[in-house]
Amino acid sequence: MNCEYFGKCASCTLYNKTYKEQLEYKINIEKTRFKDFLPSNFEVYESEEQNFRYKAEFRLWKSFTNDNKLKLSYAMIDFDKKALEINTCHIVSLDIKELMPKLLACILEDDILSFKLYGCEFLNSTKGETILTLIYHKKLDAKWIEKTKDLELKLNIKIVGRSKKQKLVLSDDYINEVLSINNKDIKYIYKENAFSQANTKVNIKMIEWIINNATLSNDLCELYCGSGNFTIALSPYFRKVLATEISKTSIQTAKINCELNAITNIKFARLSSQEFAQAYSKERKFRRLEDINVDISSYDFSSILVDPPRIGLDNETIQFIEHFEQIIYISCNTLSLYENLLSLSKNYNIKHFAFFDQFAYTKHIETIIILEKKAKK
Repeated sequence: MNCEYFGKCASCTLYNKTYKEQLEYKINIEKTRFKDFLPSNFEVYESEEQNFRYKAEFRLWKSFTNDNKLKLSYAMIDFDKKALEINTCHIVSLDIKELMPKLLACILEDDILSFKLYGCEFLNSTKGETILTLIYHKKLDAKWIEKTKDLELKLNIKIVGRSKKQKLVLSDDYINEVLSINNKDIKYIYKENAFSQANTKVNIKMIEWIINNATLSNDLCELYCGSGNFTIALSPYFRKVLATEISKTSIQTAKINCELNAITNIKFARLSSQEFAQAYSKERKFRRLEDINVDISSYDFSSILVDPPRIGLDNETIQFIEHFEQIIYISCNTLSLYENLLSLSKNYNIKHFAFFDQFAYTKHIETIIILEKKAKK
């Protein structure tokens, strides 16, 4: 990928390498890190070399031309942590890339839209739906709504306005997505300002890899389920699924995703990993489980799937997940994953290990490991 901002924009830190070289560079680092854990048959899954991000956020930067006309650009942070004005971005999806200049032109034409506009966020689906969040340092009023409704129609997108203590939804605050998982279409909605996988096509590879490599039987427990990205796709392979998440919005979205796919064997509980461990061990009772008619003792769990935040799993959660025969661990931070494996490897064998290049041209890489409990001696 050739980008005029390589070496300037700090978003792509591995700018001085080809795609193949940057991936090899990252994998060599991880091979050294995981030398005591990495099986010889580990797998690596590539990203597309450009236009792979279906989520992106930018500052909107105002300046003036020599003849004192307002100029509007997107802005990222450079390597000196200063604003870098950009006109395009080659890692975002084609839909977002094509929308970016059109949006700037429309905003420049209107003082109401441009006044105190601070930033924007794009969320795009592979089916061509886009939701745009415009972020302001002002209160959004009826005049803004009128202008933005016209902008929605002109650009054929959905728009949400945000300001301090204010969120205005012009039409919808979600987009529709359909992922083909092992040749089966699975429907999702992605909510504005909620977590979703940025690299959609690598996300598909991650879901398919789990289905093709894990032992899928009995019941599944999932911690940190979000809006059901993995839950929905895995549910047909298990008798029942119990998934936990602390975000109300994510659970509401996950339930909608179940309805879209006519899935009835999942229960979503609003509990932290620590709270679920307490409920599982019968240390505490939770009204939140009673309200959704969940009796944990009725589940025959064979597997647990964890997708923790960058900090990884705390010691209490590690002790809890060791009750399960199979652990499916999805990690966005190899540092915390390594630390967790130091504990988990005492009682588990690593059955499968794969790297997924979700964030090309950066040092980050997604990892999935499937662990199987060691036989008792």
